Amino acid sequence: MALLELAMQGLAVFGLILFFVLWLMHFMSIIYVRLHLHKKRPEVKQPFAQLAGVSLLKPLKGVDPNLISNLETFFTLDYPKYEILLCVQDQDDPAVDVCKKLLGKYPNVDARLFIGGKKVGINPKINNLMPGYEGARYGLVWICDSGIRVKPDTLTDMTNQMTEKVGLVHGLPYVADRQGFAATLEQVYFGTSHPRSYISANVTGIKCVTGMSCLMRKDVLDQAGGLVAFAQYIAEDYFMAKAIADRGWKFSMATQVALQNSGSYSIGQFQSRMIRWTKLRINMLPGTVLEPVSECFLASLIIGWAAHYVFRWDMMVFFMCHCLAWFISDYIQLTGVQGGPLCFSKLDFAVAWFIRESMAVQIFLSALWDPTISWRTGRYRLRCGGTAEEILDV
Repeated sequence: MALLELAMQGLAVFGLILFFVLWLMHFMSIIYVRLHLHKKRPEVKQPFAQLAGVSLLKPLKGVDPNLISNLETFFTLDYPKYEILLCVQDQDDPAVDVCKKLLGKYPNVDARLFIGGKKVGINPKINNLMPGYEGARYGLVWICDSGIRVKPDTLTDMTNQMTEKVGLVHGLPYVADRQGFAATLEQVYFGTSHPRSYISANVTGIKCVTGMSCLMRKDVLDQAGGLVAFAQYIAEDYFMAKAIADRGWKFSMATQVALQNSGSYSIGQFQSRMIRWTKLRINMLPGTVLEPVSECFLASLIIGWAAHYVFRWDMMVFFMCHCLAWFISDYIQLTGVQGGPLCFSKLDFAVAWFIRESMAVQIFLSALWDPTISWRTGRYRLRCGGTAEEILDV
């Protein structure tokens, strides 16, 4: 009985600590979004004509209905000196024709097409980018996924963040307005749960970066061994960021979000993506096993029980009130990340929010169940520490 009482006391203390930590994360992310994102900066950090040259690396694989419109936004950037390096692995990939169409439409844009890639490891994205990276002419490299769309001043915003002590500038991942419930589900996740942990980590000094849109100093990457050094990992973005941080460089977040605008999306694709990301985090960061307690429903249960044990409050009433407060703060967070009116109703938000929160534990358990992942055209077995091996069909 003494051990049980001690365990209950420990769980109660954990619940109270969890309450303060999670709500600190809520407030930090909401305040940061309101102060930093979507802000027009009147001061010019450096003259426009003197902005550093940038080599944009675009990994391409296949096409979707939005690919050409997404790519075209990079050809119309308002920036004085940059090059577009389009990288396609296979000669017969339909993305080649899309690239050639844009190259013909914008002959005055400094853009080149690289086909074939270079096999240097198990990461297909790195293999695809290698010829472009080796041909890059400028000191800043911008690796940006194919599904991202940008505004004319996006690159100016990012390079303005690249101050003397900054080695990497990244954009907060978000999702463009699209039609359908699957699009709403993605938008709710990338406007609530994801920025809460992503922003809180960066504000507190934890290096949390996704590779959807990253501007980096090429000489620093070269000091770490170049892209080749990261080809052994599936989560190359995490290890590139770590290498830059280990060399004493700071990170900065752009004021514009990294706007995902894939033309192919579904609830199943979203779920598979979340499971893959969770598997990667589990293998890289053992602390990920605590991730489920940061989700609304499980956290509310633990905190509600702690409130009942310590203060004798009604557990279910507290659970419902806590979930409601979480729901409201998530809506405030989402509207801040959106930076304008939402394209769906409050009812749509409520349904998508409930379904996303309900999926969280199932996604985590699915990630624990199977250590292999499927990405692009390959399957990989993850190893502890973040490395992986490709599973070849016999």
